[in-house]
Amino acid sequence: MTTLSAHDQDLAMLEIIGGPGGHEILQRIRAIFPDFADLLLEFGFGRIFGRPQLNLKSREIATIAALTALGTLPQLKVHVRAALHVGLTREEILEIILQMMVYCGAPKALNALFVAEIFDEKN
Repeated sequence: MTTLSAHDQDLAMLEIIGGPGGHEILQRIRAIFPDFADLLLEFGFGRIFGRPQLNLKSREIATIAALTALGTLPQLKVHVRAALHVGLTREEILEIILQMMVYCGAPKALNALFVAEIFDEKN
């Protein structure tokens, strides 16, 4: 029986969350700054997303809410795709954005809503 190395486990988590698109983004980051890519993979996907206390849907709900509140739209787009990949529905994602309108304001929620145009893309 072979056990995966920590690095391979981190890559497996990235595949679960982001699919092939996650690897593509990681490679783009690696081309700019390899150490950043390695730390993001190890810390974000290995140590945070891999913790058992929350399931991946719950983690993506929290991430979408935070990125909406911060107005960080490029990363929000990535995490909307990831949320779809781990099983959230279009309606659930829209409901998260609607909820954020109350707490972070209509302009940020509206900007996040326009990210939802990716629902029409093939994921």
